[in-house]
Amino acid sequence: MSLAAEMHDRIGTVDLARKLLIRLALELETERERWPLWLAVGLGLGVAFYFALPLEPPAWAGALLLTLGCGSLLLLKDRPLGLFGGLLALALALGFAGAELRARLVAAPVLERPVRMAMVEGEVIEVEPLSAGQRVTLERPRIERQGVPDLERVRIRLPAGAPIPMPGDRIRLRATVMPPAEPALPGGFDFARQAWFERLGGVGYAVGRVEIKPPEGEIGLVRKARLWLSGLRQAITARVLQTLPGDTGAVAAALMTGGDKAVSKGLLEAYRDSGLAHILSISGLHMSMVAGLIFFVVRGLLALIPRLALNHPIKKWTALIAMAATFFYLLISGAFVPTQRSFLMILLVLIGVVLDRQAISMRLVAWAAAAILLVQPESLLGASFQMSFAAVVALIAAYEAGRGRVGAWRGQGGWWRLVVLYVAGTAFTSLIAGLATAPFSLAHFNRVNPFGLVSNLIAVPLTGIWVMPWELMAFLLMPLGLERLALIPMGWGVDLMNWIARAVASWPGAGLAAASPPDWGFAALILGGLWLCLWRRPWRLAGLAGIALGLISLPMARPADFLIEGRNDLMAARVADGRLMLSHDKGGLTAEVWQRRNASGQEPGRLADRRAADFACDRLGCVVEARGKTVLLAFRPDILVEECARADLVLATFLVSARACKGPQLIDRRALSRQGAHAIWIERDGIRVETVARERGQRRWVPGSKRPKMASPV
Repeated sequence: MSLAAEMHDRIGTVDLARKLLIRLALELETERERWPLWLAVGLGLGVAFYFALPLEPPAWAGALLLTLGCGSLLLLKDRPLGLFGGLLALALALGFAGAELRARLVAAPVLERPVRMAMVEGEVIEVEPLSAGQRVTLERPRIERQGVPDLERVRIRLPAGAPIPMPGDRIRLRATVMPPAEPALPGGFDFARQAWFERLGGVGYAVGRVEIKPPEGEIGLVRKARLWLSGLRQAITARVLQTLPGDTGAVAAALMTGGDKAVSKGLLEAYRDSGLAHILSISGLHMSMVAGLIFFVVRGLLALIPRLALNHPIKKWTALIAMAATFFYLLISGAFVPTQRSFLMILLVLIGVVLDRQAISMRLVAWAAAAILLVQPESLLGASFQMSFAAVVALIAAYEAGRGRVGAWRGQGGWWRLVVLYVAGTAFTSLIAGLATAPFSLAHFNRVNPFGLVSNLIAVPLTGIWVMPWELMAFLLMPLGLERLALIPMGWGVDLMNWIARAVASWPGAGLAAASPPDWGFAALILGGLWLCLWRRPWRLAGLAGIALGLISLPMARPADFLIEGRNDLMAARVADGRLMLSHDKGGLTAEVWQRRNASGQEPGRLADRRAADFACDRLGCVVEARGKTVLLAFRPDILVEECARADLVLATFLVSARACKGPQLIDRRALSRQGAHAIWIERDGIRVETVARERGQRRWVPGSKRPKMASPV
């Protein structure tokens, strides 16, 4: 190519880039009113960046990023593209700094090793009913064992038949208390990280007698109010379970006071597989129903009094009463993240009614997300935050796109149009919400719910028309001791909901198992979906490219070929048909997590029972041939004498000396104790190993990491 031609090509490329930048700047300027929506996205990116770091950042990192963010905003503010980028950078820095500050402020001592059969005494601050028994959270417990640090909180499961304490009581019991568990496999749910932000230093179980003692010392007003609220929640739950035993009462209590721990495991799985799990989590559906019912009933009653209706702003009075009712529902339901988001949105809508202002729904979502991320940045990592906001954002975007045409069609008159709109709206809402939450369901639960549309078409109207009105009536009748009059009819509706969940979950193909998408594919799905939903002009369709890229990544996800962890001395291998084979059947929760992440949809088997051309198993272990590699799963040391020499990889949950097995790559108890569970992929060009320790990095919530000095308790 000649020099002139080369220069011409370069000039053409520069011109094309300049035109694209100009076009992008024009589009951004046209959609300036949508910029505030991206501030919440920037906050979320900053929070995600903080949690993705392999090392705990220094204390000055957040301040430095904020300074850089402010500087970039000041330097770039004169151009639309620069101003938008500067605002996004500042929001990202604020999210990072907020997450780092929050992690420091909640710092509390954590057990480094288990404490077995020690006397524990502490003040009860929360009591949770389980499907079998109770679980209590103790504040400032005293563990009578030398060398144990003064923990801020511990959570202990009470033995069956133990007396049930009330919040504010002190209890004394004998218990085994352990450090919060690390992930069961690399990339799995990190309970220790969640416990860090709950200031939870240990979890365990009690044995023997539980002694309940009166409170010690004076209790401050704020603490007294918190304990009173926790006690009220416990009392309401107890009265519901007394009237409606079994799963009927457990689901009713979940709808009234939050939490699904009392629901049996089988019914919980049925709700998840049928696409109805959102009904058990108090969120926008329930909060909007409560606010709507209160608003409708109170305004209707006030309208019956002509003097009030004609001379006073009863609509604004009703909005204030609805605010108070939804705030009470927020407190009594435990104030989980979906409930907080819903309450903030409903609060802003009702404030708009009081101030005669029209609410902008998508902005409500953005401000609610921003508020939660600033106060509880760790909530970004939870399925409840991700799924609730994904569903709401997608629904608002979809209804924004079709509002004009639907309104015009409805305005043509005819009562039947309202019926059609209600049925079609319910179906459309279920479809959009299901599509929006599907990536998160895959990432967190390895499940897809193909029949969610059908189940929601029946269960959502049932919840709104029958269950929720009786729930509100039960709240009103409880002070009079007459809640049974409302709980029994409510139970009929709950029984029907349970039947729908079980029936749909039993259909072939319900609750399909699927592997989690790769991290880059998951990110592409999220960012593509946000681009599609948050903009209004046609350039929003570029988000479909990100969604397509995320969908393309799904078949690329391959579960690990081998898994091993030391807490339960458990090993697993994935066989040719995708089924997971375990070294023993006492893996407990770890085995359940492995099976879910394996996403084969088949029940796991035992390695010792495996008979195939690529497997040779006996009571000493298994020799597996995989992609040209030989993997030895050693159950006992004796197998090393004959099989170690020809293996490329040896997995053992016991300690293997260097002399006993020299040649192959070795993962034994020493490696498991240092690095946690291992996941192994046999590739054609080698063996890829991922560990829990490498995945978690050196962070505040990881035992053995260098933790910065703790802040004062808050």
